[in-house]
Amino acid sequence: MNRSDPLMLNCGTHGKRASAVVCKHMLRNEPAPAGFIENSSDPADLQAWCYRFEEKFEQEGEMTEAFRTFNAMALVCIDCYKEAKVRHSLPSN
Repeated sequence: MNRSDPLMLNCGTHGKRASAVVCKHMLRNEPAPAGFIENSSDPADLQAWCYRFEEKFEQEGEMTEAFRTFNAMALVCIDCYKEAKVRHSLPSN
């Protein structure tokens, strides 16, 4: 597998799809959006986390061990990623 080949997974909802990474807060059915911060501009490497994780990342200044301990990332399919983006993005002013 080369860098341009995405990791594939079998999503229970969407079937076999390319994978993406989100923080686990986005997978909960919380009434308020958790926020959606994309961490990669590469469409073959979709990654995002919520505002709480962004705040911790900014406090640490990088992906330190404390950040990794705080972080709870989940591998999802690209369709689940897109759904999380819609659900957790805050409205623009």
